[in-house]
Amino acid sequence: MKITLIHPPSSMDIETISVLGLRAPPLGLAYIAAVLEKEGYDVDIIDATALGLSFKELGNELKKRNPDVIGVTSITPTIYDAMKTIDIAKEYCPNAITVMGGCHITALPEETLLECPNLDIGVIGEGEATIIDLLKAIENKKDLSEVDGIIYRKDGKIKRNKPRKLIENLNEIPFPARHLLPLDRYTVLGERVKLGNILTSRGCPFNCIFCSSSQFYGRKFRARSPKNVVDEIEEVVNKYKIKSIEIVDDNFTVDKKRAWEIAKEIIDRKLDIWWACGSRVDLITKELLQIFKKAGCGVIYYGIESGSERILKILKKGISLEQAKRAIKWAKEVGMEVVGSFIIGTPGETKEDVMKTIRFAIDSGLDFAQFTTMTPYPGTEIYEIAKRENLLVTKDWSKFTTIKPIMRTKELSIEEISSLISFAYRKFYLRASFIFRQIIKGRFKWLLPVVKSGLKLLKKS
Repeated sequence: MKITLIHPPSSMDIETISVLGLRAPPLGLAYIAAVLEKEGYDVDIIDATALGLSFKELGNELKKRNPDVIGVTSITPTIYDAMKTIDIAKEYCPNAITVMGGCHITALPEETLLECPNLDIGVIGEGEATIIDLLKAIENKKDLSEVDGIIYRKDGKIKRNKPRKLIENLNEIPFPARHLLPLDRYTVLGERVKLGNILTSRGCPFNCIFCSSSQFYGRKFRARSPKNVVDEIEEVVNKYKIKSIEIVDDNFTVDKKRAWEIAKEIIDRKLDIWWACGSRVDLITKELLQIFKKAGCGVIYYGIESGSERILKILKKGISLEQAKRAIKWAKEVGMEVVGSFIIGTPGETKEDVMKTIRFAIDSGLDFAQFTTMTPYPGTEIYEIAKRENLLVTKDWSKFTTIKPIMRTKELSIEEISSLISFAYRKFYLRASFIFRQIIKGRFKWLLPVVKSGLKLLKKS
C-alpha cells in the first residue's frame, strides 16, 4: 500500500507568512511517516508549502505517484487549504482514500466532514497509533468501527468511533522521517536555515483559556527520556548536518529534573549546537538556565501574555508578573536572549491594561516581544466564551492567524485592538535603544523588513 502525506499549499499572503514564520518542517507528518516506514509501508511526503507548489502542480504530482491513501494535515487557519487539497486528491486520484488529521479536525470533526464531502476519514488527536490500525483495517477490509480515534462516512452517515487512548511511552515512537522532507527549503525570517524542530514531550497540565494543545495531546504530561531526546538531536546533527535546534514543546520545563538531564546529556556528548526552548516563567530556575546556556541554548521563550495581573487571572495563566520579571532577569544574567509573547484583546481587557502590557514588555528587559490578538481556536474555553457572548466577527477560519483581530470585546472594538497591537510593535521595536542593539549585533538588516511587514499587515485589518 502506497501512502502520500501532504502539507497543503498555502493561500496566505506573503506578508502574513513572513510575520508568522511559517516555513517550518511539518513535524507531525514526519512522525506519521516514520511509524508507517517502521511498519513497512511505502510512504512519501509532499510539503507543498515549502516547495511552493500550486494546487494544480500538487495534483499533477499526486497523479504521478498514484497513492492508495492520501493524508493531509491542517491547523485552523489552513483548514480551507487542506479541504481544497482533499478535493484535488479526489480529482487527480479518484480511487485514493482521503484522510485528514490535525488540530482543527480534532476540535470540529463532524463539521469538517460536512464541509468537505471528498474527505473519507478524519483522525482525531494523536495519529501515530491510529494510522497503523486504520491502514490495517483498510488492507484487511475490516469494518472501520473497530478503529479508535477516527470519524468516517458509512451508508451516507457520519460515524464517530470512541476516542483513542494517548500514547503513554513516547520513546516507542520512531524519530521523525526527516529524510522525506525538503530540509533546504525551510526559512527563518525569510532566510533559508536548516533548522531541526524537536518535540520532547506532549500534554499540558495547565488551564489557559486560549490554548488548544491540551485538546490534541491531553492534559497529562508525557515525556521522552533524556537519552531518547539527545539521541534524536545527535541524529539531526550527524545525519542531517543541522546545528540549530528548536525544542517545540508547549512546556519544556514541566519536569525540571528531566530538562536538566537533557542539557547535561548534550554537554556530555560534546554536541556543538545552538538551541532554543520555551518555558513557563514559574517553572524555570537560574540553575536550569545556567546549564541550558552551557549546553548551547541561546534563546528562551516565555509566554507572559499580559502586563496586568487582573488579565492574567482572567486568562487562568497561573503566573505573576514578579515571576516573569525574575525569569527574564535570570536568563539575561546567564547570557541568553529572551522572547516574550503577549496577547491583546482578552475579554475584560481595557486600553489601560494593554498599556501596562506594553510598558512591561519594554521595562522588563526582553530582547524581543510578540504581540498577538486573542484568537479563539475551536475547542478552547475562549472559543466557547466568544460564541456565548457573540464576540466573533467572522467564522472565516483562514482569518484565525493571531495577527489580525477576529474577536471584539465589550471593552475594545476590532479597530481598537488592531490599533493597539500596531502601537505595541512600534513602541517596542522602534526604540533607539533596541535599534542600536540590533545594529551592534548585525541583525538590523533582516529585522527591519519583518517589523515593516508586520506593521503594514496590521494597517490592512
